[in-house]
Parts: sequence; C-alpha cells; structure tokens
Amino acid sequence: MRLFGEIIKVSLHSLMANKLKSFLTILGVIFGIFSIISISTVISMLQTNIENGIGGLGKNTFQIQKRPAMGGGDRAERMRARKRKDIEFEHYVELKERFSEAKSIGAEQWGFSKIIQYGNEKTNPDVSISGITPEAQENNDWVVESGRPINSSDVDRSERVTVIGVDIVKKLFSNINPIGQSIKVDGHRLRVVGVLESKGDLFGQSQDNFILLPLSTFQGFYGRRSRSVNITVKVRAEDNYLDMIEKATAIFRVVRKVPVGEPEDFDVWSNESLISNFNDTTQGVKIGALVIGMIALIAAGVGIMNIMLVSVTERTKEIGIRKSIGAKKSNILVQFLIEALVLCLAGGLIGIAMGVTAGNLVGSLMNATALIPVDWVIVGVLLCTGIGVGFGVYPAYKAANLDPIEALRYE
Repeated sequence: MRLFGEIIKVSLHSLMANKLKSFLTILGVIFGIFSIISISTVISMLQTNIENGIGGLGKNTFQIQKRPAMGGGDRAERMRARKRKDIEFEHYVELKERFSEAKSIGAEQWGFSKIIQYGNEKTNPDVSISGITPEAQENNDWVVESGRPINSSDVDRSERVTVIGVDIVKKLFSNINPIGQSIKVDGHRLRVVGVLESKGDLFGQSQDNFILLPLSTFQGFYGRRSRSVNITVKVRAEDNYLDMIEKATAIFRVVRKVPVGEPEDFDVWSNESLISNFNDTTQGVKIGALVIGMIALIAAGVGIMNIMLVSVTERTKEIGIRKSIGAKKSNILVQFLIEALVLCLAGGLIGIAMGVTAGNLVGSLMNATALIPVDWVIVGVLLCTGIGVGFGVYPAYKAANLDPIEALRYE
C-alpha cells in the first residue's frame, strides 16, 4: 500500500507539473460528460415533476376521454381524434350499468375559463369550471380540506353549490372563511360548500385554479352537449389493473358502437401510461445525448492516448532512471495508467458538476424541482474510468517495456 501510494503521488506530481497540457487534454472529456449529464438532468427533473404532479388521477384509476391525453401522433392522427364524436352523459350511465366490477365510475365535464366574483373581488378570466358526479372527486384524488364534497343529493337536485380550489380562496377570501359564502359565475350564484387541498404547480401551471359544481348544475348552465364528458374509473386494489382497463375498453367499444376491427374512437389513459409515454418520448433524446457524449469521449480518449505517448517519449530518461534504481514494470505500468485515469476522472467530475448545474438552471426555467441524476452521474464516472483505462493502457504498456539501458541513453 505504501508503494502504491508513492506511485499515485508521483503520477499526480507529473500531471501538476504540466497543468495547461493536462487541462487541454481533458477538455474533450469535460464536453462529453457535460452533454450527457446536462440533458439527463433536465429530463430527470421533468420526469420527477410529472411523476409527482401528474396526480390528476388517484391510485388504481384510469380515465376514458375523447382525445389522447398527450396529443400524440402525427397531424393526421390528431385531426382524426378531433373529429371523434363527443362522449355523452348517456355513455357514462351505460358504462356504469355494464361495468359492475369497478369500485367507482365518475363523470366530469370541463371547460369555460371564467371570471369568478365575490363582492367587488374578481379572479383573472382563467378559472376552469368542471361539472362532476360525486365519484369523480375520489377518482381524481381531489381531497376536501375544509367543508364538504359534492354529494349525490347535490347532483339529483341540481343544487347551486361549489367546491373551490385554493387559488380562488387566496384571490377572493384572503381574510374570511369561504364556506357558506356566495360567488358569482356568468351571473349564476353558487354557494361555497368546500375547499380542496392544494396540489401545487406542474411546470409552472397551477393545479388549484378551478371550481367544481354538480354535473347537473353545470349542464343546466351550459347545456348537456356543451363539452365531451370524461369518465374516470377506479378499480379495487386486488383487481388486475391492466385486465380491468382492457375489459372497460371492450365494454366502452360496445357502448360507443365501434365496429369490430375498427380502432377506438376514444382514448384511455392513466398516470402510468402518461409517465410511460413521456419516457418513450424522451428516450430518443437520452440516446442522442449518449451518442454525442460517447463520440466526444472517444475523441478525448484518442487525445489522451496521444498525449500519454508523447509523455512517454518526453520522459524516457526518467523511466530509465526509475528502472535502474529498482522500479518494476508493474510500477511503471500503474503509474501511467493512473495518470490517464486521473485525467479522465478529473475531466469527468468537472463535466458532471457543470452538467448538473446547467441542467438544473434549464429545469428551473420550467419550474421543475432541482435534483442530481445519481444514476447518470454513476454512468458518467464509469464511462470516464473505461476511457481512462482503455486509452491509457497502451502508453502505459509501452512505458513499462522500455529497455532501461536504451532509456538512459535517450536524449
């Protein structure tokens, strides 16, 4: 161990004696690792935000709606999705009757960004309104923090009541309890019966800027055919989730009268499917970053090999002297391998630090939570180690096999 420590000390001393040359040598490594880590950091931040904030649905829940959740596919596919028939309330009722295995099935109808008014206070004209059945609250993981949720009686009687998000509370009820107060939407008065727990922001977009009212009340204001209905389905935890999605899809094809062999004229999604779609979308970007980084790292490895070969030539006499006083081939081999490895790891660590910093800066512009992609940092360190050893072994072997007598004669 003492001998090994001495070899490391000599290796570091040799590198420090040529600081500029060493730095220029590792620039390629820095760039290669930087490109991999920076892109991976941004993608990891976005992925984490999606996984944490995508909780538009509760656990063991999926949603049936008219259009794809992420608007995927080419322009023709998007146009076909836009031309689909709206999902109607009657479709929800029929699915509920046919799919008895589900724990709960809820309906919701969204739209109409509006101004909400309380007294002289008004919100911006961007508050979303949703008419819902009671089941939609649990299925969407909307938890009432104070007051009560919308219930079956509210829907049956078309009660003019509402449950509001915390953004509306902050804007209209900063100093008073909103429960029991009346707000006005499009000239309609609604009594506040509940306030929802905050879900925070997703990519800088608030998830609390909406109000809920009974679906029958919503349709009374805006019409039954005003918007396509979204249907949320919650299955029991012990059920096979994927089997339940397939069964619900088959039943809804019958409800929608989709001919055999024709594609669905509706879309089914879940939290898991959105995350999977995001991962599929970003997979190409990750691979691209890895390819670019690998090309840069290989080029840097060739540069390191070249510099190390030049170093062997420049230090031929030094090697001869070390061998003449008892240094073994293995000592010389390890010394030059360590020098190549230190160059790569130094460049890698600088590239990792720069990549994480740049990635977090870019991610913060998208309001994503800062993080360090530990898995990609490990990949970066392993790549640098592989490049250092792979491209340093030949110069080290050449140095170790120099004839000491010939080396001492070298000028």
